[in-house]
Amino acid sequence: MAIHIDGIVAIVLFYLLILCVGIWAAWKSKNSNTEQDRSEAIMIGGRDIGLLVGSFTMTATWVGGGYINGTAEAVYVPGYGLVWAQAPFGYALSLVLGGLFFAKPMRSRGYVTMLDPFQQIYGKRMGGLLFIPALMGEIFWSAAVLSALGATLSVIVDININLSVIISAVIAVFYTLVGGLYSVAYTDVVQLFCIFLGLWISIPFALLNPAVTDITITASHEVYQEPWLGHIETPDILTWIDNFLLLMLGGIPWQVYFQRVLSASSATYAQVLSFLAAFGCLVMAIPSALIGAIGASTDWNQTSYGLPDPKNNNETDMILPIVLQHLCPAYISFFGLGAVSAAVMSSADSSILSASSMFARNIYHLAFRQEATDKEILWVMRITIFLFGGAATSMALLAQSIYGLWYLSSDLVYVIIFPQLISVLFIKGTNTYGSIAGYIIGFLFRISGGEPYLHLHPFVCYPGCYLEHSFGGEPIHVQRFPFKTMSMLFSFLGNLGVSYLAKHLFESGILPPKLDFLDSVVSRHSKENMDKTTLVNHDNITLSELVHVNPKHSASDNAAFSNKEAFDDTEPNPEFSKSDND
Repeated sequence: MAIHIDGIVAIVLFYLLILCVGIWAAWKSKNSNTEQDRSEAIMIGGRDIGLLVGSFTMTATWVGGGYINGTAEAVYVPGYGLVWAQAPFGYALSLVLGGLFFAKPMRSRGYVTMLDPFQQIYGKRMGGLLFIPALMGEIFWSAAVLSALGATLSVIVDININLSVIISAVIAVFYTLVGGLYSVAYTDVVQLFCIFLGLWISIPFALLNPAVTDITITASHEVYQEPWLGHIETPDILTWIDNFLLLMLGGIPWQVYFQRVLSASSATYAQVLSFLAAFGCLVMAIPSALIGAIGASTDWNQTSYGLPDPKNNNETDMILPIVLQHLCPAYISFFGLGAVSAAVMSSADSSILSASSMFARNIYHLAFRQEATDKEILWVMRITIFLFGGAATSMALLAQSIYGLWYLSSDLVYVIIFPQLISVLFIKGTNTYGSIAGYIIGFLFRISGGEPYLHLHPFVCYPGCYLEHSFGGEPIHVQRFPFKTMSMLFSFLGNLGVSYLAKHLFESGILPPKLDFLDSVVSRHSKENMDKTTLVNHDNITLSELVHVNPKHSASDNAAFSNKEAFDDTEPNPEFSKSDND
């Protein structure tokens, strides 16, 4: 196997640049925050991430290795094409909806992680249950993009896949370990610049390659394969809608997104960052889509790749690095390689930080060690960053169905966490009993539909279900019915129904108060649950949008969520004061 020395040098220089920026950001973080605020600075950057850096790091929430590789693949694959490249528009709309409806209440109430409102309303035990799908999504996503990076590097520079994955993970974990969100945010600026520049530099060379036909012709006419604009067959319309809703709505309840929202210097900035990132997602998808179109317009027999072409060689997921390698000069393909490496690292570091933040605050601190000091929380974060990074790396090296695991876990985020987030932020009266019911209902309905990538056979064959042979092994049933969205709606309705039923049974006296073993209906002012009116009825947010919100850690769950600093410039709210006094 011939190792390309110049490619190795380019990668080493790029990684050194990222490492230096990450270390500088860590130094900046350490010198701009007091020691007692150190854990919060690691989690949310001290809530002083500005507009420029914030817009880059918010865009990097979704613009990663899977995003640019997946967009190119969707456009390239015959029978799918541009109309099936749903991620750019789906995630862009997700960011718009997040900015319109979720960013302001989450940021103004001074939360530190996405799980804070769940533990405030449903209690620490329910917060622990909701941590499971959130953790799975973050870890499996990191493993998936690291796996993609290893395969990409092996295509272009012929280096060992395992070695490239380990080195990339070690660098990402190291600067995240020392700098937290500051390092993640500032390296995101460099990484997105490299992605944009690297891919756009490659495109003119690929377009002008003699083996490539004019992409405006292949968009609507079959030359080497079906037109790359693609089409949607009538039986697949519901599947398309289900997948699009999964991206648009299921892209909201992720800690990687809310980590950026909560790090913004104000609620208004959090909204603006979401809108700018939505635009950034669309812009960053353009070069990937063009590369996919170029791949569909290429006579591969005229290139060094030869025949069979990538689609017949089962390498459609590698079309972006293949185009860079075989249609561009070597020195240009290495710029593109840096872009792909940047995309992967910008995804992996933020997901690992998100998982460790939720564990350190919501599981270790609020569920088990309310009296934990800031230094103790900081060390728990460092240890879990290392452990979660190691777990993601191990899965990237060993797991055979890592993408299948991520598909299933991201579905669970959509089906379970999204309806619960709607409930805690916007609906008065839900409680822990309803939350548990919604969790179980959503999980069972999602699993009942199966998962082809994991060869998990469905328990229920919904209308339109058919046998598919393309997943390897024995044939498996694939659903056309939008059962994922159906599962999400049933989870939401189950939460509401059981919550109001439990509320009626206890408040009417049908069930005695002693049976309220979760303290979520009768004992609303217990140590574990604050009065829900504190959250629901305080929506008339009047704080100055530029006020620096910086809630301190305290020795109790109640104080950890009260966030009085967020309302210092407002008139006292009687209900808020009452619930504190209770």
